[in-house]
Amino acid sequence: MDGNSAPDHQVNEHTPDPTVFFDRRIADLYLRYAQRLTARGYVQSTLGGMVIRVQHPNYPDGLCYAKPAGLSLEEVAADDLVITDIPCGRILHGERPTTVGHQMNREILRLRPDVNCVIHLHHDETIAFLAAGHDELRITSITYPVIMQKPAHYLPAHINVEADVSPIKTFIQDTNCIIMPRHGFTVLGRTVSEAYHRTNELAAEAKRNTLVAMMTAGRNVTPDSLSLDEVAWGFEHGDSIIDPPLMRRRPT
Repeated sequence: MDGNSAPDHQVNEHTPDPTVFFDRRIADLYLRYAQRLTARGYVQSTLGGMVIRVQHPNYPDGLCYAKPAGLSLEEVAADDLVITDIPCGRILHGERPTTVGHQMNREILRLRPDVNCVIHLHHDETIAFLAAGHDELRITSITYPVIMQKPAHYLPAHINVEADVSPIKTFIQDTNCIIMPRHGFTVLGRTVSEAYHRTNELAAEAKRNTLVAMMTAGRNVTPDSLSLDEVAWGFEHGDSIIDPPLMRRRPT
């Protein structure tokens, strides 16, 4: 069976595939990071989620492990997880439908073969900061560009790429995070760990921006932030800083 050969399938159509094996190691990885996101206070309701891509010989785009609709990352258990294909959103393993946000996650994975984890959160500080009249986050820390490695993409408040994924193709190659006023953010990673660290860094930058705004309110000071050149340098050299090569001495 070719994962791209059935365009007539519907989202959340229950089409179990006996060749799709539920890997408990992936389920454990999913729950470990769901619990870490919850422990940091990022999860407030059933909305928001995470997907992990795994490879499968019958599905060129791979498969998605995801939580179903009606459960939060805080509540989900291993037996609740579902597996879907990427092009259509069929339920290949499991008994529950996915959330509307899963359509966005699948489209990101389809367009970014380098990405294997997407985390979407309705993050309080980000929503509040943008609602307070700020157009975007200032980059206040040298860690931000090194970890994010691409600029954030800000969506207009009236665009919801969960409901309509068509705009995603116009910007997704140039970013590792989507910031959505009134909504939250979506973060991409090559691994679950990378997506998690980028999530933490983005959340930290939202908190820093909030603190800077509070600390400078009513004072005649210009808040400090990185220059465009400093940010560009961090984006370019992030990989070599985060994951430097191990140098081995050649025997003489």
